[in-house]
Amino acid sequence: MFLTRKRAYARAGLLGNPSDGYHGKTISFSVRDFFAEVVLYEWDSVDIVLAEDDRARFSSVYDLARDVRLHGYYGGIRLIKATIKRFVEHCQACGLTLHDRNFSARYQTNIPRQVGLAGSSAIVVATLRCLMDFYDIHIPIEAQPTFVLMVEQEELGITAGLQDRVAQVYEGMVYMDFDKGREHSVDGLPCYAYAPMDPALLPPVYLAYHDALSEPTEVFHNNIRERFNRGEEKVVGAMRHFADLAEWGRDALIAGDTARLSALIDDNFNTRRSIYNLPPWQIEMVESARRTGASAKFAGSGGAVVGTYQGEAMFDALRTSLAAIGSRTIKPQISG
Repeated sequence: MFLTRKRAYARAGLLGNPSDGYHGKTISFSVRDFFAEVVLYEWDSVDIVLAEDDRARFSSVYDLARDVRLHGYYGGIRLIKATIKRFVEHCQACGLTLHDRNFSARYQTNIPRQVGLAGSSAIVVATLRCLMDFYDIHIPIEAQPTFVLMVEQEELGITAGLQDRVAQVYEGMVYMDFDKGREHSVDGLPCYAYAPMDPALLPPVYLAYHDALSEPTEVFHNNIRERFNRGEEKVVGAMRHFADLAEWGRDALIAGDTARLSALIDDNFNTRRSIYNLPPWQIEMVESARRTGASAKFAGSGGAVVGTYQGEAMFDALRTSLAAIGSRTIKPQISG
């Protein structure tokens, strides 16, 4: 009996986010400490198995309300269904015939939810990898991030950019250029310039995330798109600056200029704060990290921070400071 098991890892945005949705530039890396895993095996019908995250039973109405506040209304089932639907349609559009065997699919994930570590897209990426394996059909790696983004945007209405999906498809650390001049088509899907970088170029980095508080990405990306589309100079200028930060950060990494990289990371958050209305608890995560001497910015949409530190004493101070406000701090594993 055919069985395949695929993983996709969490990701942290090092520089440039959130300009990926605005034809900017970013640097991100995969975080192998956290993953979504999909297991797909041949079955007599197409069957998607409920996972722990797909809760339908609660101890009280207060338990239900708390769960929705923390995690939103949706688990992973909708992500798997949407990926399968889009995969079928993509194959039909490309003239690819699928065999008629059926399968059962189940998933599990330990990616902290709703803190900006790309847990939803990880489930989509892992599902896509299983489908390609089961049907022996390969979508070019360059096109896969766009496929994943379209599953989320067009099928489910999730506000997102390409950065997370590129980092999860390519893994390791990736520099991404989403300038319109870089756009080209692969398998009928728009793609941009993705350049893997050696994670060994990174100085010591940490990742911290909040254990209890969270905010769905679609809430975080409040009205920035509308303001950008209106041509509001503050927002348009910020997106250009985010892109510059990523480009300068790539140069700093290659040159081994840790001080420059740290300053760019701090600048990224300061710029973000200048255009977004951020929750106080998320700001406190960044400021708590900075008080120890570390650099800090959001790893994604909020609820997790990433930055650089110098030496074990500073890391211990980071861990203690962030633990005091309910956050866990790790040294992320980036390469396999």
